[in-house]
Parts: sequence; structure tokens; C-alpha cells
Amino acid sequence: MDRFRMIFQYFQSNSESVMNGICGLLALATVKIYTCLDFSCPCLPHYNMAYGLGIMFVPPIALFFCGFILNRQSLVMLEEWRRPQGHRRKDQAVIRYMCCSIMQRAMVAPVVWIVVTLLDGKCLICAFSGSVDPKKFVGFANASLAQAQEMLTRVPCKEDELMRNSTSRRAVSRYLRCWSQALGWSIVLILIIAVFLARWLTPCFSQAALLQTRHWSNYIDIEQKIFEETCCEHSRLFAHQCILHFFESMRKEIRQHSFILPTEKEGEEDLLRGITDHDQVNKLLEMWYYEKPPLDVSQVTHRHPLGQERSAPPWAGSCNARSKFTQHTHV
Repeated sequence: MDRFRMIFQYFQSNSESVMNGICGLLALATVKIYTCLDFSCPCLPHYNMAYGLGIMFVPPIALFFCGFILNRQSLVMLEEWRRPQGHRRKDQAVIRYMCCSIMQRAMVAPVVWIVVTLLDGKCLICAFSGSVDPKKFVGFANASLAQAQEMLTRVPCKEDELMRNSTSRRAVSRYLRCWSQALGWSIVLILIIAVFLARWLTPCFSQAALLQTRHWSNYIDIEQKIFEETCCEHSRLFAHQCILHFFESMRKEIRQHSFILPTEKEGEEDLLRGITDHDQVNKLLEMWYYEKPPLDVSQVTHRHPLGQERSAPPWAGSCNARSKFTQHTHV
């Protein structure tokens, strides 16, 4: 159980690993869905191409949107793109970097689907069997154009009585399957070369801008996570205080029924950071969206989002006194 908890905490803290895992699962699910798909070409002149190309390109579009939706950074990127300027300027380079990263991960499953369908060849045979030149094949050369067209549209149907034992049907199928597999392996080769060049040529250029955009894109994601965790902690404390106040009048009855009422923790009011009602919480969330604080933590005191100045931490006084004492002893 502890091992699973450690694995869960690792993936929770490393969003990039989570996204890579989701991309891998979508790719595996893509292959599994295609192998379980009952491909049945209609073998009709006006429907073969629509069915074949639809099976080839419609599921990748759905998988692309699934990858975009499941990626947590897509929502963070949209929020960063659409948020008001406030006290923090928006860096377009960071937004472009996040968008490219999201697109790359979302394109994995669609590309896998298209490559698998091309290597299998059924979709291309169904879509383009009626577009083959009948003069290239002996069995269709002596037939009229209408008859040849009708026979070519029935090439994907192996069970058809007219085409069951036809050598011309097998020749057309092999011809189209060769083109389909050649196209599929070409896409695989192009992708491998593109990834190779991206990996090996990137260090040849200046890494400063890339490191900066990668750092601030990770910062935006981590900041959003910490803000949500802080809001959850505040909500828990806020709910605890409300429940304690609600049950204050019923404390005696609760004790008589042997219920254990949680005692109010010392300093819990301070953990609420002075935000103790509904309007203040709404005001805080509104100002977080419209006026995010600047990326500058060099000052000791900051202006509180609700207009109150935040005091120095409680250990600051002891630290200052200790530093003065050490300076006095050195003198």
C-alpha cells in the first residue's frame, strides 16, 4: 500500500510524467480499439471513399480532443492566455511553449491511429478501390467502364460471389495495400527523423530562452496547484469553524450521546489568514484572477490582496534580535 502511495505522490508531483503516461495509454488504447473494430466496407460506388476515409480520420480527431481535454496543462494554458494583465505581464513565449507541448502530446494517439490503419491497408483499399485504373489489371481490361467500376468497388468484399475467386481482386488489393503500407512507413520514417533532428540539433542553439520558457511554464503549473491546495486547506478550516459554531449550542446533547466533538485547534483562526466570511473569500478569488501578484518576492512585506498589509513572519523578530546579538559580540 505504501508503494502505491509513493507512486501516486510521484505522479501527482510530476505532471510531465502524468501526461506522458496518459499519451502512452491513449496510444495503446488506439491500437486496441482498431484491432477490435469490425471493419465492413459497404462496397458501394458512392460510399466506399466516405467510409474508408471516415474510419481513417474521424477517430484521430476524437482522440486529439481527448488528449487535449485530459491534459491538465491545457486548462492552465487557456487561463494564462485569457487572464487580465493585472500586476503581472503575460509572456507570449511561455504560452506558445505550453501550447506546443500540449499539441505534441495530443497528437500521439491520432498519429498512431493513422499509421496503424495505413499499415493494415483496409481503409485505403476501401476508399480508393474504385479509383484504380482498370486497364492496369487483366481481369478488368475487357469489361466496359461501368462494369469495371462496379467490380472495382467490390474489391474490398472478399465474400462477394463475383469477386470471391478473382485473381484481379487480389491483385488490386495487393496494389493498394502496398501503397498504403509504403505511406505508413514513410510517415514513421519522417517522424523518427524529425524527433532525431529535434533532439540532436536543439543543443546546437542557445538554451537560455528555452530554459526560461520551460521554467516559467512549470512555474505557472506549480503555482496553480499550490493555490488550489491552499484554497482546499482554507476551505477545510473554514468548514471546521462553521461546524463548530453550528454545534456549539448542541455540545451538551452531543456529549450525552457519546459523540466525540473535535476540539478547536489552537491558532486555527490564524491559519484562516483573516478571511472569515463568504464575501472575503469571493473577493480573494476575484482578485487572484484579475490581479495576480507580481513575480517579486524580494520585499519583506507585501500588500494583502484584500487591501490589508501582511505583517512579517513571527520568527522575523527573533532572527533580527539574534543577528543584532551576533553583531554586538563580534564588535
